[in-house]
Amino acid sequence: MLESKITHLTVCDVRFPTSLEQHGSDAMHTDPDYSVAYVVLETDSDAALKGYGLTFTVGRGTEIVVCAVKALSTLVVGKTLKEIIGDFRGFYRLLSSDGQMRWVGPEKGVIQLATAAILNAVWDLWARVEGKPLWKLLVDMDPAKLISCIDFRYITDALTEQEALGEVIKDCLEQMLKEGYPAYTTSCAWLGYTDQQLTQLCSEALAQGWTKFKVKVGADLQDDIRRCSLIRKLIGPNNTLMIDANQRWDVNEAITWVTKLAEFHPLWIEEPTCPDDVLGHASISKALAPLGIGVATGEHHKIIVK
Repeated sequence: MLESKITHLTVCDVRFPTSLEQHGSDAMHTDPDYSVAYVVLETDSDAALKGYGLTFTVGRGTEIVVCAVKALSTLVVGKTLKEIIGDFRGFYRLLSSDGQMRWVGPEKGVIQLATAAILNAVWDLWARVEGKPLWKLLVDMDPAKLISCIDFRYITDALTEQEALGEVIKDCLEQMLKEGYPAYTTSCAWLGYTDQQLTQLCSEALAQGWTKFKVKVGADLQDDIRRCSLIRKLIGPNNTLMIDANQRWDVNEAITWVTKLAEFHPLWIEEPTCPDDVLGHASISKALAPLGIGVATGEHHKIIVK
């Protein structure tokens, strides 16, 4: 079925009115309607296999992502799955670096979101062809093959392909089955929630076994102090607390603000400032390091600055 050809790509604009009850709210996105551009890849396989993928948005603008997906669809339809996974890195570059489309990117904003929806659908299709959930496809994959799916352009000064290969954990199936994949929850601490909601949702998360909690901060310092204090008391000293400002502050403001939250022992502050300000993140990291607080750069650049 790897020889199956992708015959159609459809994309839908799906929205949910989460802003009505402040679900997903943070310091920069006070009224988000959590939404997706939802992609379906159809194939000519005998089993009529399909791949499903999405990219996350917060309401208005989803229609622009849908347009971008449609514009990129000509680079996808007609290819076989074997052709794509034989050079996954090349396929990524095809989508993200099209000679004309990249002018409205590259690897940023709408083009990045549209590319993600398509790639997610390809990964889903690949897993379905192999008859495995996606996590199992990744765990079972030869490390060299897994690394070959990643585009290392622009990052080899920090991490080479060989170095990355050395970081892959081999034979991790047993560990995955026993421990699962580490995760945290933000669902109990959106910025617009009342203290009663925070208490109820955090208590429920603890009962479900969650040990790592992320709290949205950045709109009002005194409110952040109260909410972080409440969450820390609920989860106790041994569970992990993280905070996320969603790019709200400038550099000095971030340092001052987070220093005043240090008493709650956050593991890190996520997206304290503009995601493109590399030197700013380095300054924030240097200032917060003595407090034992790291800096995470969030969805835009998934690294933790040390």
